[in-house]
Amino acid sequence: MRVLTVNLGRPKAADFTDAPGGTTGIDKRPAEGPVRVADPGPKGEGGSGVAGDAVCDLRHHGGTHQAVYAFAREDLDVWEAELGRPLANGSFGENLTTAGLDVNAALVGERWRIGGAVLEVASGRIPCRTFGGWLAERGWVKRFIRQAAPGAYLRVVEPGEVCAGDAVEVVHRPDHEVTVGLAFRAVTLERELLPGVLAAGDALDPEWRETALKYAARQAS
Repeated sequence: MRVLTVNLGRPKAADFTDAPGGTTGIDKRPAEGPVRVADPGPKGEGGSGVAGDAVCDLRHHGGTHQAVYAFAREDLDVWEAELGRPLANGSFGENLTTAGLDVNAALVGERWRIGGAVLEVASGRIPCRTFGGWLAERGWVKRFIRQAAPGAYLRVVEPGEVCAGDAVEVVHRPDHEVTVGLAFRAVTLERELLPGVLAAGDALDPEWRETALKYAARQAS
């Protein structure tokens, strides 16, 4: 299990985003050399946890629980075949393109040591209008949701430098069965799964946890 590339996005004007200023950092390209990752601070204030990477819409992206986004090269390959077009590393706006790691089967709260940093799995990626506009594929958001392979948002537990070629070592695996894929399905198309994702506790992204708590409360009333 390893990192193929660490990808960074620069702010670019785009007519497919509703981000303030009409810019987006979704077009991410592989960086050369090591890149520092650190906790960027709360959502709405902090952007990317990856140095040199732009998050242009702080309302919906970035912050502690979305500090780093990882997506598997194997899943990009699946989409390449389905879409019939090449998808370079970083094409889905991911910061880390991985190999040999089933990102969607990772447990919420699982911790990975990569280079000098330790990262913790928090949630999956909910596709947005900007993602759909960037890919320019008809019905993209719905297609991505149905695939239920969203990649993982990570928080930074220990800051440090990461770079292409670094091994991904799982250093902690929590005692529950809530995977990224399961939690994603729960907050999208299979709401009946929401009570079960609460087993992940505080490791689950607070917004997803709040969604699950509200659903469970409604079911109990």
